Parts: sequence; C-alpha cells; structure tokens
Amino acid sequence: MIQKFEFQELDLKGAYLIKSFYATDLRGGFIKDYNIDTFQANGIQHDLKEVFYTISKRGVIRATHFQLEKQQAKLVRCISGHVYDVIVDLRPDSPTYGQWRGFHLTGDNTLCLLVPQYFGHGYLVLEDSIVSYKCAEVFYGEGDSGIMYNDPDIDIQWPFEEIGGRQNLIISDKDLNLMSFKDYTHLMTK
Repeated sequence: MIQKFEFQELDLKGAYLIKSFYATDLRGGFIKDYNIDTFQANGIQHDLKEVFYTISKRGVIRATHFQLEKQQAKLVRCISGHVYDVIVDLRPDSPTYGQWRGFHLTGDNTLCLLVPQYFGHGYLVLEDSIVSYKCAEVFYGEGDSGIMYNDPDIDIQWPFEEIGGRQNLIISDKDLNLMSFKDYTHLMTK
C-alpha cells in the first residue's frame, strides 16, 4: 500500500501545509501524520524530539508563541475539534517578516501545519479541541516567549464571530502580558 502525503510549501518560505496519509475501511480509519523518510524525500528536515498535546475549550486563544532560544520547529495537527491556526514569520531578514497566515485545522480534514524555526504560532479554538505538536526541539522554558494575539502591527484577522464574539475569549494571564511586535523587532535588532 502506498502511503501518500501531500506537501504544499506556503509563501512563507519553509512553512508547509501537509495532508496526512489517511486510509479508511469498514473498521474505521488510520492516520499517519509524520514519517521521517517521506518528509526527507520531500526536502523537509524535521527531527522529532518531543511530542505533546493541548486540550482546549471553545473560545480559548493561544497567542503567537515561540522560543527566543532553542527555536522549536513544530508539526501541528488538530486531532479532534476545530482550530483556526496562525503562523507568523519572525525572521528579521525574511522578505515576509511580520506576515501571518491562517488555516482551519480540524479533526476531520487531517491537515498538518509545519511551523519552521523562528516562526510564531497560535490558534483560536472554534470547537473543543485536542491539538498535537511534534517538535524538532524540546521545550525550553527560559526562552519561552510570545507576541500579543491582538498586536496591531501584525493585525491577525481572528474569526471571533465563530465563537460568538471577542467577549467569549478565554485567555491566560501569561498571554495577556506578552510583548508587542515592535518590542520583538527591537529585541532582535539590538
């Protein structure tokens, strides 16, 4: 049996939208969202070092997170539910610096998002969800950082109407106190 993945490199260089291998029969289904040989054959180097899952309620927003040190490339997939997943190019020398792209990831569409190093990542939970992270670097708490979900310079267009409006957001204290994109830019150009 051929295990087919579909790889689409995005216009933010190094980021990919990936259709996982998915097979069904009368018993149900089988999903494979990562295979080192298949990824390498498609020019993608993603050495798996850590796997974790987030379990989130509808309305949760996870702001634009990243690590300032030991940057973490991530392969992200919504296992169940529905999230609006966003990546932001945070490479100061990139022609797409500060640009964002958003994607609907669901348990049904089996899409994965490969988030490269030096990118921010966050999402808005549109239905109670479980999201899988397959990381190429371990979590490094001392370097953990992020940019506010509502930063005016990045201007992410979150689909708040799908959760009944901004008043239904669930956000952590940590995410309420993240830096701005201007602060990040200043930090990176010191």
